Amino acid sequence: MAHIVSITNQKGGVGKTTTAINVAAGLSAMRKRVLLIDLDPQGNATSGSGIDHTAKTCLHLFIENTPVEQVIQKSSYGYHVIPGNYSLTRCDIGIMNHPRKAFFLKQALAPIINNYDYILLDCPPALNNLTLNAQGCAHYLIVPVQCEFFALEGLTKLLGTIEQIKKQVNPDLKVLGLIRTMFDGRSRLTQYVSKELEKHFSDRVFNSVIPRNIKLAEAPSHGKPIMYHDPKSQGALAYLALSAEIDRKANARQYANLLKEPV
Repeated sequence: MAHIVSITNQKGGVGKTTTAINVAAGLSAMRKRVLLIDLDPQGNATSGSGIDHTAKTCLHLFIENTPVEQVIQKSSYGYHVIPGNYSLTRCDIGIMNHPRKAFFLKQALAPIINNYDYILLDCPPALNNLTLNAQGCAHYLIVPVQCEFFALEGLTKLLGTIEQIKKQVNPDLKVLGLIRTMFDGRSRLTQYVSKELEKHFSDRVFNSVIPRNIKLAEAPSHGKPIMYHDPKSQGALAYLALSAEIDRKANARQYANLLKEPV
């Protein structure tokens, strides 16, 4: 069964989509079967994977009951994609008053959950019905955090929101880890925030750090993950290391949970 991982942060511009695209490519390079679902109406994970924006989206899953197999697109980089585009705003509004509005995605993915090793969910920077659907079906959360002044305050609020979601929507949801993104080791502020993250969240912080990198910023405009745009860049190496770390942590968690289950 797939590990379902939601990549989320209510703050925009922290590297959620960059992380989603490049972890999908990194895990695929490790011979994992990966599905990336773009839940952001901006559709950046879709275009950054070289997928046509006019393709079917979760709107067709949620509102039109299209079978999930008909919505999945194959990227040129080893992973599959359920695209996102502006139609997702209609999806968010269309399910607003439904009594089980947080579980459309979980139901839609049920037929294919054994077809993948990882299902990655790229969430919009808002707590809307699309984000709730991601958290409603996810096993794990990954939270990209930019090492800047407001990061710790925003992260504390986000973790509070996650606790509410666990109580009301998905009690099994766990934080797999926090990713330090856009990291500039020359900056004293970056170093300070990084140390504070390690101090307050210890084992929740991934060892892998994503640097500020020009090639990493360029790659989406070419519709490519960084390892296909510039495989020797610092960004490519960092995301390969992060992908391996995610795989280790997710499988370690799964194994630990199996040990706890009664025989």
